[in-house]
Amino acid sequence: MSTGYSENSSLRRVQVIADYQFGGGTGPGLFPEGCTFILSTTGRIRQVLYEGARLATVRASDGRLTLGIGGAQRLQAVLPAPGYRVVIRDDVAEFVATGKNAFAKHVVAADPGIRAGDDVLVVAGRDRLIACGAAAVSGPEMLAFNYGVAVKVRQGSEKDASGKYQSTPDEGDDEEARHEC
Repeated sequence: MSTGYSENSSLRRVQVIADYQFGGGTGPGLFPEGCTFILSTTGRIRQVLYEGARLATVRASDGRLTLGIGGAQRLQAVLPAPGYRVVIRDDVAEFVATGKNAFAKHVVAADPGIRAGDDVLVVAGRDRLIACGAAAVSGPEMLAFNYGVAVKVRQGSEKDASGKYQSTPDEGDDEEARHEC
């Protein structure tokens, strides 16, 4: 007896999670036919890949999706604005695109339905995707606050010298770097 899922079952499973998390109908747009899956040692879905690029990871703690920049691009295409979007000022877009966090004082608009902890798309003018990450506060709070992190950016849209999208370093890495200085 196998404990793993079939490819079709895995695809349907992540599509249902996406429909629940981002709204009905987003699942098939976010995860098309042809997705491949990386499974944990217990046979659970951990990562969803499409054409070699990571679209999303299924969090073990709560079963929700954390988007990669490829998944954010696909979600942006199927989810009409302002859905799960945080709009930032154009003058800070280049920093956020390199993987830096988006601060509340730079937020121009935010979906009022965003709750703290939701995965969101960080966009600049004309709905240009800059990054994806986790909302630190709700959408209305992003606009009300003048300081603090609004979105903890997980991955920026800028590629580094090796051609990979830039991610924020692990907190442990930052701490080691501070101790070296």
